Amino acid sequence: MTPVSEPGPRRRAFLTGGLALGASAALPLWAAGGAHALDGPAVADTTAWGARPASSPVRLLPTPPQKIIVHHTATANVTDLSRDQAFRLARAMQNWAMDEKQWIDTGQHFTVSRGAHVLEGRHSSLTTLRGGTQMVESAHCTGQNTVAIGIENEGTYTTVDPRSEQYAALVELCAYICRQYGLRAYQIYGHRDFNATQCPGDRLYALLPQLRRDVAARVGGDPTAPVWPLLRSGDTGDRVRALQHLLVRRGAVITADGSFGPATERAVRDFQTLTTATADGYAGNQTWHQLVGPVRQGDSGEAVRAVQLLLTAKGVPTDPDGAFGSGTAASVAAFQSTAGLPADGVADARTFSRLLA
Repeated sequence: MTPVSEPGPRRRAFLTGGLALGASAALPLWAAGGAHALDGPAVADTTAWGARPASSPVRLLPTPPQKIIVHHTATANVTDLSRDQAFRLARAMQNWAMDEKQWIDTGQHFTVSRGAHVLEGRHSSLTTLRGGTQMVESAHCTGQNTVAIGIENEGTYTTVDPRSEQYAALVELCAYICRQYGLRAYQIYGHRDFNATQCPGDRLYALLPQLRRDVAARVGGDPTAPVWPLLRSGDTGDRVRALQHLLVRRGAVITADGSFGPATERAVRDFQTLTTATADGYAGNQTWHQLVGPVRQGDSGEAVRAVQLLLTAKGVPTDPDGAFGSGTAASVAAFQSTAGLPADGVADARTFSRLLA
C-alpha cells in the first residue's frame, strides 16, 4: 500500500475562525522570510509565516507527483483578507497537525488563503516544486501522500463558492505545479475522490471541472477527467479481472478469475478501509482512484497484467505476461490513438479509465 507520513486518517476540524486561530495568533514571525515568484505565483515560504521546525526531517521523494488534490480547510469564511490573517491560518494549521494529530509538520504542501495569498505548507514543498523532479511526502490524503500535491483553500465551501480572487490564485498555483512537474490538467482532483470526506465542500468540488479547464487553458491539453465504472458483487468479465489484478497488487489474496464474488467483495472492502475510502464493497470512484497509478515501459506485475488484458479486450491483442516491454507500450499507444488520447504509451489514470469504459 502507499505509505503515509503519519498514521491514521485525516479528520477535518470544523473550527470557528476564532478558535482555529486562537492557539497561534500570538506566535512571532521567527525570521524574515520571503515570497518566491520565479515564473509562477508569489509563494510565502515557511520562514515568512513563522513555521515551527518539523518534529523530524521531512521525507524527500525522488519522483515527481502524479496528481494534485484540492482541499478546503473547513474553517470560517473570514472577511480579513490580509497577509497577516493568512499567516495566522498557516500557524494554526501547523499547530493542529503537530499538536493534535502528532504529525511531523503541516499535512499539505500549499495553502491558498481567502485573501488569495499563497503559502508553503510542509517544509521543503516550495524548494522541491521549484526543482520540478522531487516532492515532499505529506499527510493530506490517506493513500496518496507519496504521489499527490495537496492544496488547502482557506474556508468552508459546502454552500458557498470561494472568492473569485482566491479561485484565481488556485488556478495560477495549479498551472505552475502542472508546468513544473509535467502534469496534465485532468490530474487535478478533490479530496473526496479518494477518502470518505465532504472535503473540499460541495461548491468547491463542483468547480473542479472549471478549474481543470482554466488550468488547461494555461498549460494545454484536454481537461476531461477519468470516469470509472461501478463494479459490484455478481459482476463478471475482464473489468472485474482487471480490478482483481490491481487488488492483488495491493496485497489481496484472491484469484483473478473475472467473477466478483464474496472474496473479491471482502478484498474491496478491506482496501477501502485501509485507504479510508467509503467501505461499501463497491468498486467505484474512490476505489479506482486509489488503485490506479501510471504504468509504463519497464514496469512489471499485476497492474501491467491488468492493462494487457484490457488492451486485448479492446481489440489490441497483447501478451498478458506482466512485463511492460516495447510491445505493450506500442499497444497502449495504438489504443490511445484510437481513443483520442496523447499516444505516449503510458497507461495513466485516464488511459486506464478508457480501457475500462
